Amino acid sequence: MPDILLLIVVVLSLAFDYINGFHDTANAIATSVSTRALTPRVAVWLAAGLNFLGAMYSTGVAKTIGSDIVRSANLVNEQTIIAAMIGAICWNLITWWLGIPSSSSHALVGGVIGAVLVSTGVEALKVDGIIKIVMALVFSPLIAIVLGVIIMTAIFWMVGRKAPSSINNKFRRLQILSAAMMSFAHGSNDAQKAMGIITLTLVSAGYLTTFEVPLWVKIVAASAMGAGTAAGGWRIIRTMGGKIFKLEPVSGFAADLNSSCVIFGATLFHLPVSTTHVVSGSIMGVGTAKRLNAVRWGVAQQMLAAWVLTIPSTALVSALAYKFISLLVK
Repeated sequence: MPDILLLIVVVLSLAFDYINGFHDTANAIATSVSTRALTPRVAVWLAAGLNFLGAMYSTGVAKTIGSDIVRSANLVNEQTIIAAMIGAICWNLITWWLGIPSSSSHALVGGVIGAVLVSTGVEALKVDGIIKIVMALVFSPLIAIVLGVIIMTAIFWMVGRKAPSSINNKFRRLQILSAAMMSFAHGSNDAQKAMGIITLTLVSAGYLTTFEVPLWVKIVAASAMGAGTAAGGWRIIRTMGGKIFKLEPVSGFAADLNSSCVIFGATLFHLPVSTTHVVSGSIMGVGTAKRLNAVRWGVAQQMLAAWVLTIPSTALVSALAYKFISLLVK
């Protein structure tokens, strides 16, 4: 039974990574698709390849996810992790179906918290680690908004007197580079979350003695993320690409550049962030730099509501899932 449960954890973690890929494809390519810098097919395949390469970059975020939510791997088991993944996957699928750009990172953190609370109790949670993760998730979009305003204002200052047509033509080509940077940054942060969950389970089951991500875990997680990205996420691409703020090549470039810097900076500090939140914040920031009412704040409020509900919703689903699984394995 333990081996079967471990296999289920791996499968669910890779399914989460795959869903994360097509759920968050919009993060990397929505701006370049909406401004027609790249065709949708080329953009998706560019994002898929660079997501894979980014996922192979490091394991710092994986270690944070695997060791900063739960006090010790000995305090969780396969049933707990399975329940956590069910909660995260269900939320991702619901928000994808509704076209709401919610956070896969929030969903995963909420799922783990809910499952651990029911299975072991609050004493198993590493409160200071959770606070660090939540602070990174909360402040990263705010940083993205502020830096988005600064970067967009700086670009306006540098090219403000040039003809809009010539500026947009140049920045449309530069968007290919910024989309590539964003795709790599996305892979470097998001794919590591599934790596962290799988490695946590391997340590908990006694297959590993220290929290070091095995090469095979890196490869399968990176592959799942790349495959999911290749599947595309068109519902959310439409929201990210045009419903928050009408993007032009210059603003699309600024948003991608800003997002990739914020996300990659978080990866260097081993902090998990929501790429959805960061990109949304960047788009709001560059839109605000143009004029405050250029941003469709009604859509932003709907997204914010989904973000606030994510952790408690996934925690509840994961808690119920654990109760159900406990009945099955008795």
